[in-house]
Amino acid sequence: MTSIAAATRFAPPRRIPVIGIVGGIGSGKSAIANWIAERARVSLLDADALGHEALQSPEVKAALCERFGDAIFGADGDVVRPALAREVFGSEASHLEARRDLENIVHPEIGRRIVEGVASAKAQNRDAVLLDAAILLEAGWRDKCDLVVFIDTPDKIRLARVREHRGWTESELRRRESSQWSLAEKRREADLIVSNDGNLEHAGKQLLESLQRCGLINGVSLLKNE
Repeated sequence: MTSIAAATRFAPPRRIPVIGIVGGIGSGKSAIANWIAERARVSLLDADALGHEALQSPEVKAALCERFGDAIFGADGDVVRPALAREVFGSEASHLEARRDLENIVHPEIGRRIVEGVASAKAQNRDAVLLDAAILLEAGWRDKCDLVVFIDTPDKIRLARVREHRGWTESELRRRESSQWSLAEKRREADLIVSNDGNLEHAGKQLLESLQRCGLINGVSLLKNE
């Protein structure tokens, strides 16, 4: 007969659920993810921030220099993101090839950092991990997630946000989005859709309550700092 102690000792470690959050540019997915993170025992992984960190890696810098040359680097030796963006965003064949090469260099490093972040969240006994990643599906990170959430935001709201916060024109928004899956594809691949009409609390509550019903996070207060 197996003792309780022995059964516990050989039980598989708890797997922390990972919830991927996707949406169009300016959809408010990062704001919603932060809203949840302030109210639940979850860890938030921002793939864009991890991408910034990846660009600081000496190995990544060396590979980027070999592919794109010195023109994408500043005097301090760091990658100048607008210069890199000009190389990879657009619909020309050269843009598409450059973007594939960039992804092959950077995505594995971001993926490694995601794995590290999930392990850290588990060690901290968090309920779940929120993975805020605009290119989650394109990068092949869906297999790291137990649930994928699509933030559905009206186009006029997204455009107003990027104009205000990023200084983008509509043509710039479309140019950037052309490098990602279409919103219809992202919506189709998602397990859960959250409507965001611009009311952050309303959208946050939708997602938080859905995650509670799914048993992915424990019950928490809906009032900040309560």
